[in-house]
Amino acid sequence: MRIGVFLLAGGAPLDTIADQARHAAGLGYASAFFGQLTGWDAIAVAAEAARRAPGLEVGTAVVHTYAQHPVGLAGRALTASALTGGRFTLGVGPSHPGFVQDLYGASYERPARHVREYLTVLRPLLAGEEVEYQGATLSTKAQVSAPGAAVPPIILSALGPVMLKIAGELADGVVTTWTGAAALADHIVPSAARAAEAAGRPAPRVLAGISVALTDDPDGVRAELGAQLGFAGNLPAYRAILDRQGLDGVHETLLAGDEKTLERDLARFADAGVTDLLVSAHGDDELRERTLAFVADRFAQPGVTNPVS
Repeated sequence: MRIGVFLLAGGAPLDTIADQARHAAGLGYASAFFGQLTGWDAIAVAAEAARRAPGLEVGTAVVHTYAQHPVGLAGRALTASALTGGRFTLGVGPSHPGFVQDLYGASYERPARHVREYLTVLRPLLAGEEVEYQGATLSTKAQVSAPGAAVPPIILSALGPVMLKIAGELADGVVTTWTGAAALADHIVPSAARAAEAAGRPAPRVLAGISVALTDDPDGVRAELGAQLGFAGNLPAYRAILDRQGLDGVHETLLAGDEKTLERDLARFADAGVTDLLVSAHGDDELRERTLAFVADRFAQPGVTNPVS
């Protein structure tokens, strides 16, 4: 299991965010994936992070499909791939009803249909193929030319059965959040793998985003996370995965405790079939640094090569 960091492409100066990725690489992390907010562009931030940290895989987790037509996104992704020397992975997802309707003024009707059509168009565009497509949610007649750019892998944010099926059939991997090791082992990993096998495709990468804190006050850190991000538990996709796990809120997915506790709990993700653990260290600056250093010390794999190069 490779380890990476999850960072938000927003809320801080660009230099700070890119240097966080460089610092993680120095600790031994293999990748840095950036979540899209409404500030900095996550794809551009990823490319800048790759420039500052040679050898680091970078990617998005995720950019929103409703925000841009696949022709435009293909051009941006191929540019990032070229700028990073093939170290870029494109993570996409439909986001959530409120964001799509309020931010983009778009309908969130049948998001799985939208994602299937989006990937049906995006994949051949990234490969440089001419695409002529007329669907229920989008249409195009286009070809994207990016000479010399490696085709970036696609990962899809997926938690429910339908989206996991789409990920297995049309993406190269799946990325999750607010999901524990047991749900990954019992639901996420086998569902995506079955869909990929049925489609005659390789087993997908499984990137699991998880909040982690090395602390002697796990209950206090969980309460803090709940106060900051508890609203996420009301979003339909997250509510469904929490219910599947028998959890009340996202704070309950935080891995928190001493060294022995974290080492045991993190190892369960490897046992679950996770290929990449994306660590979001939680707490104040000192706690986050201690957490990142501990996870790297226990789980970084020196000499692990970038899977997209």
